[in-house]
Amino acid sequence: MYISRYISLYLVAGLLLTSCVSSKLFQESQEQISKTQLERDELFEENERLTVENAELKAKKEELNQEIERTVKSHAEEAAEMKRLKSEYQQLNKRYNELNETHQALVNGSDAEARRLMQQLEVTQNDLYGREDQLNVLSEKLNDERIELKRLTDELEARNRRLMELEDKLNEKDAAVDALKQKVSAALMGFEGQGLTVTKKNGKIYVSLEEQLLFGSGSTTVDAKGVSALKKLAAVLEQNPDINITVEGHTDDVPVVPGSQLVDNWDLSVRRATSIIRILTENSSINPKRLTASGRGEYMPVNTAKSAEARQKNRRTEIILTPNLDDLFEILEN
Repeated sequence: MYISRYISLYLVAGLLLTSCVSSKLFQESQEQISKTQLERDELFEENERLTVENAELKAKKEELNQEIERTVKSHAEEAAEMKRLKSEYQQLNKRYNELNETHQALVNGSDAEARRLMQQLEVTQNDLYGREDQLNVLSEKLNDERIELKRLTDELEARNRRLMELEDKLNEKDAAVDALKQKVSAALMGFEGQGLTVTKKNGKIYVSLEEQLLFGSGSTTVDAKGVSALKKLAAVLEQNPDINITVEGHTDDVPVVPGSQLVDNWDLSVRRATSIIRILTENSSINPKRLTASGRGEYMPVNTAKSAEARQKNRRTEIILTPNLDDLFEILEN
């Protein structure tokens, strides 16, 4: 939904730029493009947040494992205490029976001895009842701990499933990006070393094309050699419909020639990005909703030196290929 809106804005901006409209409308278009870039950056930050949340889930899993270990240990200690109390209960019961038998034997004996035995029997019986109550309390506590242990185990298993699903998706995305890099490198093999590089960074593929491979100085028209490279790239992108494509134009810090059709380096970088998108989509099945055209002007140089060589490196176009993360967001929402 956002990408469709961005493309519409870029098309409107392109029409406004090429129709000699007022500088106010042009400025508004530039501000909208900047807003679009900010939203795209926020999506990238969301991806990083997902990675952090993945690490937090792992930490929570470790805490739950430790809690389960403590609960199991407590359960074992209380089970041992229950066993000891049962043993004491059996001994007291045996003693009670012995005293009861003695009492019966001495019923006809001394009244004083009989009273002493009765008192002792009563104390023993009360002690026995007290032990029995302790056993009942301990039994209820153990039962509660079993329920809590099961709850913790179920929660841990649920988190494990969620964590494994996230890891599987992340690994799947990473493998898809690696495979895409190999396909792109293979398709553009003949152009590497001639102003084109293919690199992987932050889970994305960057296809960087120097100005000499695509455009003449100050031009927004892609030359034949650049068109050939872009068509080969488009063929790979057609086979990977889950990859979003951002085309970023970059210039050096030398101002455009006064009196030309270009307003400034912002204008030049955006027009070049738009020209490349038109070539990628021409006679292609690539869904335009996957594409974003943006211009960075002179403000993201790869080399800040003021030499001719540094400026040549800065005059480039970067095609950024990003995997679709909708399924990861869906897992987190569920």
